[in-house]
Amino acid sequence: MSLGAHLIELRKRLVIAAAALVVGMIVAFIVTGPIIDLLSIPIRSIAAEAGREYTGLNFTTVTSGFDLRMRIAFAIGLLISAPVWLWQVWAFVMPGLTKKETQYTWGFLGAAIPLFFGGCTVAFFVLPHVIEIMASFVPTGMAQFYDYSGYYDFVFKFLLVVGIAFVLPVFLVALNLAGVISGREILKGWRVAVLVCTIFAAVTTPPADVFSMLLLMASMIVLYFAATFISMLFDRRKRKLARAAGIDPATA
Repeated sequence: MSLGAHLIELRKRLVIAAAALVVGMIVAFIVTGPIIDLLSIPIRSIAAEAGREYTGLNFTTVTSGFDLRMRIAFAIGLLISAPVWLWQVWAFVMPGLTKKETQYTWGFLGAAIPLFFGGCTVAFFVLPHVIEIMASFVPTGMAQFYDYSGYYDFVFKFLLVVGIAFVLPVFLVALNLAGVISGREILKGWRVAVLVCTIFAAVTTPPADVFSMLLLMASMIVLYFAATFISMLFDRRKRKLARAAGIDPATA
């Protein structure tokens, strides 16, 4: 295809992806009420347990409620429309890939997507503990107002960061398949990996919430060793194929 044809194809894919996102946002906007109620559970819990009558989500402008619903609708709409826009990206890139690269890409997507949502799920269960523990530092008898924008940004970024952290082992396997790093080399760095996972969990969760920190740290460490094990299996397969082809595995 010529450059002009590629640009026309790209425009077509982008229009379809954008249309899917808009439809997803419209559907998501309808259910933003229950989602706000769900995200506000920790705040109501804090208000009930601490006896803070004026604790709540604070909307300071006329358009605050609509703005929050639009933000949630965009995030949920992006997830709802993911099958469509992911396919559009894939359909645009796929013709330029070899058969082997196509198989690897499907494998990475098949592993990365569940891991991302798994990370978001872990973060969702950890989140109430994080909010409640941070609220415990507010002096007794004081009112506590959560600005809707800051609260939503905190929740969204927390889910996103933990979700991405769960996907990192997939990149280790990708580097192994690309021949950049072997499974044994990944295993040799286990001390550094455990330290990084511990620091990440400690920074992401409040210092007083040991349970949440241990849960997040343990999940990431298990995924790291799972990626190491898979990489070593791939290395073993590569050595077998090299021997079958009469090539010295050390130089393959």
